[in-house]
Amino acid sequence: MFPRRLVTGPPSAHEDNAEIAEADFSRAAAAGAFPLHWRAHGLGYSIRPDALEEAARGRIVVCNISRRVIEAARRMLPGVHVVAITAAPETLAARLAARDRPEDGDLGARLARAVPAEADATVVNDGERSIATANFVAILLDRAGRR
Repeated sequence: MFPRRLVTGPPSAHEDNAEIAEADFSRAAAAGAFPLHWRAHGLGYSIRPDALEEAARGRIVVCNISRRVIEAARRMLPGVHVVAITAAPETLAARLAARDRPEDGDLGARLARAVPAEADATVVNDGERSIATANFVAILLDRAGRR
């Protein structure tokens, strides 16, 4: 399952999220309606409750989350497996610079935290996309016991 994140901003070329109004996000977060939520880049982000329910049933659920909520995810579901998808520092720097988003902040700081220490596996995505995709699928198949 690849649930779309709820974000208090519109979808873009960089993310196919489901938009949620700021007031609705704040109310739902305060009420505990989201299994995981965080704020970054001036926006609110959350994982939909049905994603946690599916994971609790044993289904593999792939979510794009902030490194700030990794430990919370692991407390909720002991089977959480963190896969960092990254690229060489020069590739990341070029990609971040090309996005030209003020909320990306200091590129040096952003690059320094490219791979979270909590990662269980890493996929390097700085060559052919098909290679990175195959590596990611292999990780998923290993987790599912199908390899």
